[in-house]
Amino acid sequence: MSSFFIKKKGPPKVFKKNTGNKLKKKLNSKHNEEISSDSETEGPAVHRKRRANVEEEFDETPQEKKLRLAKLYLDQLRDEEEKKAEEESFETDLIAGRLQEEVLEQKGKLQRMVAKDLLPPDTSEIRLLRGHKLPVTCLVISPDDKHIFSAAKDCSIIKCELCKIIPMLPEMQQSKLHTIAGGRKGTEDRHVGHTAHVLCISISSDGKYLATGDMNKLIMIWEAATCKHLYKFTGHRGPVSGLSFRRGTHDLYSASHDRSIKVWNVDENAYVETLFGHQDVITGLDSGSRERCVTAGGRDRTVRVWKIAEESQLVFHGHEGSIDCIQLINEEHMITGADDGSVSLWSVNKKKPLSTVKAAHGRHGDSGLEQPYWVAAVAALQNSDTVASGANCSHNSKVQLWKCGQGFRHLEPLFTIPVPGFVNSLKFSSSGKFLVAGVGQEHRLGRWWRLKEAKNGLYIIPLKRQQPEQEGVQNGEENGV
Repeated sequence: MSSFFIKKKGPPKVFKKNTGNKLKKKLNSKHNEEISSDSETEGPAVHRKRRANVEEEFDETPQEKKLRLAKLYLDQLRDEEEKKAEEESFETDLIAGRLQEEVLEQKGKLQRMVAKDLLPPDTSEIRLLRGHKLPVTCLVISPDDKHIFSAAKDCSIIKCELCKIIPMLPEMQQSKLHTIAGGRKGTEDRHVGHTAHVLCISISSDGKYLATGDMNKLIMIWEAATCKHLYKFTGHRGPVSGLSFRRGTHDLYSASHDRSIKVWNVDENAYVETLFGHQDVITGLDSGSRERCVTAGGRDRTVRVWKIAEESQLVFHGHEGSIDCIQLINEEHMITGADDGSVSLWSVNKKKPLSTVKAAHGRHGDSGLEQPYWVAAVAALQNSDTVASGANCSHNSKVQLWKCGQGFRHLEPLFTIPVPGFVNSLKFSSSGKFLVAGVGQEHRLGRWWRLKEAKNGLYIIPLKRQQPEQEGVQNGEENGV
């Protein structure tokens, strides 16, 4: 019996011990609950969101992950394609604009309005490059505007680098890259170069070939990069007075005092054909990208457009004196100068000048016996409304810049640039950032006068353009603002 009751008492003791453990567990659970309640300061919504994210991470199947990554990849591809399409659209617009310009240029209707923004240069910014011993007769600028080739009555040809000229002092002799010395008369057989006055010079549009013509009826072909002599063309019966490469090709047009035009293929070192028509010596020649050239006929007082493929010519009349210089503005318009002092603007579609400025550089002489100064050189900034002319003045000589009016209907004077001496040649750079004048003490075709105070050389004239802000200020001042 006693043992039974002792066994009966055993469980309550165990129960007490268990209740102690349960109390401890309850306390621990209360403690844990208190800790968890403190951590819920973030709020139930955040807690639920975090739990949902955890569940999503753990609940995503491999197929769902592949689908999600595929969607991300497709979005990335879509963004790249949209960006590429925008770039291609921008490039297409640029190409379309360029093609439109080329079409207008071919039609002769492209006219960039540049003249209104040009500012007169400061005389301190004009650079003089010396090197020729006798008057400069002709010059040409390379298509990339990096080099100038000039020739003179001393029979020499000088190549100089423009980037070395601009930062230097007003008179420079250190920028010469290469000089092809002239030879004495009678040394034609053994001298590589000219032995008579060089009258004209031209460079191909890709800058590969340089062509020069002289009083000895010879045309020399040079490698422009190295000034290496390549060919010699003979065939003219008089001094070679004009040379021009057809743009985009190596076809060369030459004009001579023998009143003929000749066509050459420089790549093949070959003569092509001869054209006749002028009644007096040809004094100037120019060409563009079309298979045609324009010439000035001296004292026959005609300007002619030669259509090479059709073997035909158009004849234009307008000047009262000898037409000494000619330059194409674009494929449809040209500018000429004459010894009657006039500058004329022409269209190939009209036989008379669109506009003529008489005594463009003033007059000289006693009262009642005044004579206009000869216009010996003209230049045009291609496909723009800006042209220039230079005169042979005994004093106060200058280069005059002109603006072609809308539709090339008239000429308006812009400003003058003082250049002492006979202005025998003028050329604009392709970029329109500068103008180069070839100047000498004498006229390029004779020795009627001599200016001892003038210097034989090249004047490099920077052409600054008006900034938009300055233009706005100027317009405001004119309107009284």
